[in-house]
Amino acid sequence: MSTFDFPWQRMAAGANLLSPNGDLGVTIFEEITTLAVKHQAINLGQGFPDTDGPKVYKDMAAQGISGDLNQYAPGSGILPLRKAIADHQKRFYGLDVNPENEVVVTTGATEAIAAAILAFVGPGDEVITFEPFYDSYGATIGLAGGVHKTVTLNAPDFQPDINDLRAAFNERTRMIVLNNPHNPTGTTFGKEALAEIVALATEHGCLVVSDEVYEHLTFGVAHIPIATLPGAWERTITISSVGKTFSFTGWKVGWATGPANLVAAVRTVKQFLSYSSGTAFQPAVAAALGSETGFFTGFAKDLGKRSEVLAKGLEAAGMTVYRPRGTYFIVADVAPLGFDNALDLARRMPELIGVAGIPLSVFCHAEGAERTRSLMRFAFCKKPELLTEAANRLSRLSAKVGG
Repeated sequence: MSTFDFPWQRMAAGANLLSPNGDLGVTIFEEITTLAVKHQAINLGQGFPDTDGPKVYKDMAAQGISGDLNQYAPGSGILPLRKAIADHQKRFYGLDVNPENEVVVTTGATEAIAAAILAFVGPGDEVITFEPFYDSYGATIGLAGGVHKTVTLNAPDFQPDINDLRAAFNERTRMIVLNNPHNPTGTTFGKEALAEIVALATEHGCLVVSDEVYEHLTFGVAHIPIATLPGAWERTITISSVGKTFSFTGWKVGWATGPANLVAAVRTVKQFLSYSSGTAFQPAVAAALGSETGFFTGFAKDLGKRSEVLAKGLEAAGMTVYRPRGTYFIVADVAPLGFDNALDLARRMPELIGVAGIPLSVFCHAEGAERTRSLMRFAFCKKPELLTEAANRLSRLSAKVGG
């Protein structure tokens, strides 16, 4: 266990924000974004779209604000939204979810993740994530006083080694946090790996928290919610949000579903974090979840085309590209350019060619950071013309680096 004086230090350390001497640093996203602004670079570092979602839902939210939806919503979320979430789970995955007590609306998926970890993890409890890992996992595990263990995802396919997965579990394991589709690698987990997670969680009596915010953003593969596997539902908290599927990341409306006893615990913690979330947005989110299936499939298809534009640009720059199967992100290896340190290159690229990316090492503990030191993550959830321009700029990287 860590020996920090205050919980915030454990949280910062868990998110790789503390230097070896204990000083608090800025996130790599803030650092790279500052450089991108300074050099007027195309920022492919942070995963947010540069266009909003459908206007009809924006108008609904605006009507809520100009009308009378400006006070607290119920702590669990308005019933029409909880019903829409339950209907969505049934429609796409065949899951029967009771909107009365098996759904809680949260302030984005990030709050749902935090509430789930804080609800069940105590000092010394072990929590498994896959590495590289989304930084909020490490932060909240640290805040809870938990011990963060990782299972490595290696290129080219970023799939877990089953033996490594089995070795990570023991009698102290309290929870495994799954991110599927996976940020930052862009991989999706196959049924074999998911079934092994369920079997191990069952054997060791631990919980599964499944972050599925990219559930509808897969390319050529179907998303498999782990809660649909035999034996999984009773120990799984499934999390998603409106942000990624509908390009409304600033609305911060997410949700958690699962057995009533687990959702009650998450709701109890959420109640003392934000209590209530985005009242005016909730009816619009409910309507969005009822969109025709063609909206979901069309958006994913379009996003897949954008990923290919960027992939070709990265390859033209001389990088080795690992094409994603989902999410907003693509991973590339800068080693063929003569760089063994993507962090160093990421700090230079905004000025060199006017493009920004994020080193994969920041999503890892020290050993994992060394293993991924030549890998960089880029976001392709941008306008096609912007990605084309980014690809053109990237094609000049080898010459710029060589110079």
